[in-house]
Amino acid sequence: MINKDTQLCMSLSGRPGNFGTTFHNYLYEKLGLNFIYKAFTTQDIEHAVKGVRALGVRGCAVSMPFKESCMPFLDEIHSSAKAIESVNTIVNDDGFLRAYNTDYIAIVKLIEKYQLNNYASVIVQGSGGMAKAVVAAFKNRGFEKVKIYARNAKTGRYLAALYGYEYIDSLVNQCAEILVNATPIGMKGGKEETELAFPQSMINAANIAFDVVAIPAETPFIRYAESKGKKVISGAEVIVLQAVEQFELYTHQRPSKELIEEAAAFARTRS
Repeated sequence: MINKDTQLCMSLSGRPGNFGTTFHNYLYEKLGLNFIYKAFTTQDIEHAVKGVRALGVRGCAVSMPFKESCMPFLDEIHSSAKAIESVNTIVNDDGFLRAYNTDYIAIVKLIEKYQLNNYASVIVQGSGGMAKAVVAAFKNRGFEKVKIYARNAKTGRYLAALYGYEYIDSLVNQCAEILVNATPIGMKGGKEETELAFPQSMINAANIAFDVVAIPAETPFIRYAESKGKKVISGAEVIVLQAVEQFELYTHQRPSKELIEEAAAFARTRS
């Protein structure tokens, strides 16, 4: 039961979803932890973060479009977030706000899990906080043939320059062995929900389709790639891996692999 000692964790997102809320609350209940998790949105990121501090909110997940704009209001930036200038997790230790990026950790783990060849050519689409996590992870794992495309050319060029990669102005006549979508294209409820993240010709020529959009698990990009027999890596895996890292930061407990899978399956049915 909720009582005066219950610790609140939360998320801040432009478009709040149910996955994180359901995933974390499921684990709290199963592990007998006196925590509760709630999703929020805001039009005032500065005062939202100050509210996390003032009200003693234990932890806060940060999603688009607040991963960079929240940073000036935090006390300490962990190396996982500092390296990519993007935050997705805030931990409140008695009013001291520490920031991390568990997206980056999740992407690195997926590159390792699927044994992606660092000699492969890669095109990453996007230039926001998640794109930074993706590009930094590929750089960390020794990928050299990476190109970046973004509809915002200014931030796209900046991201490419930050990691020593090539920026491309268009996807026309481009191809790569690995295609990574780090934009909201294909996201449930978005204005581009039904669109492909990459042209069909690019997907046809690729070997691996990697989408960081978590909901739905099968975006138009992933569905089309699967229909062409491509290896796919879904954002559903990203969201679980990064959420587990957040859970451990908030509670100092690491659930078993079986319980994580159980919580993820439960959360997907309610997202």
